[in-house]
Amino acid sequence: MPLLSSVSLAACARRVPGPDYDRRAVRVGMVHLGVGGFHRSHQAVYHDELLRQGELDWGICGVGVLPGDRWMRDALQAQDGLYTLLVKHPDGTIEPRIVGALVERLLAPEDPDGVIERLAAPATRVVSMTITEGGYNVDEATGAFVASHPGVLHDLSHPEAPRTVFGLVVEALRRRRERGVPPPIVLSCDNLVDNGGVARHAFGAFAGLRDPELGAWVQDAVPFPSSVVDRITPATAEADRAWLAQTHGIEDRVPVVCEPFTQWVLEDPGGSTRPPWEAAGAVVLGDVRPHELMKLRLL
Repeated sequence: MPLLSSVSLAACARRVPGPDYDRRAVRVGMVHLGVGGFHRSHQAVYHDELLRQGELDWGICGVGVLPGDRWMRDALQAQDGLYTLLVKHPDGTIEPRIVGALVERLLAPEDPDGVIERLAAPATRVVSMTITEGGYNVDEATGAFVASHPGVLHDLSHPEAPRTVFGLVVEALRRRRERGVPPPIVLSCDNLVDNGGVARHAFGAFAGLRDPELGAWVQDAVPFPSSVVDRITPATAEADRAWLAQTHGIEDRVPVVCEPFTQWVLEDPGGSTRPPWEAAGAVVLGDVRPHELMKLRLL
């Protein structure tokens, strides 16, 4: 039984729908920090749809930020970034699909400068993240950025070898500013009200600790649109891997299970170059707050 990879893709795609585009021609246009099940069931699927439509500038570089992310990077690396999406319908049927949008995989603890350079590259026009609601290092009581966090203190002292998303992204933004490269869209995809505003506050505060002028530039010049994301994505069980192998003859170490319903509502970042997310089924609006309120009330 073949392990899902570029070598076995043609054979696997005869059993399960897969990328109908040339992945060798895909260029990285978005870097995503925090590659887990939800990113792979949600944002990566939207980008896979864009690639199917010929928008080959919007491949994804997935970045693991923490040492514990190594296993995911290694598993995806062995499969050349390919994985199977298992959409489970209410009637019990399962709809598999091979997703090919993750065309590059990096691990920040292993090569922080390589990650920073990818973030700083002119071709990178979107930096997205799923770092959990608690990953923005904001005090729940005061709303202030926690400057005393050990990771923050390390990154302020070692900006060339950061350990946090703040250190990685802000150093990349600093290099872009120094090189005259426009800033990317920095897009939170976490379940937070006004997640764009929270991200702007956190990254701007960290940048201000490094250099007040840099902090002001991050606050003023970098687009931080808010977004609303939704797709139930339970943890993948061994039974799901076994079903894929027994039913379709595909070995996949990291398939993703999800429900059919998916939603992505984004605040329009204005004049920034961005993917045509609408073409993949997302909604881009001037104000996402009504959708945030609707989601909160329904939940």
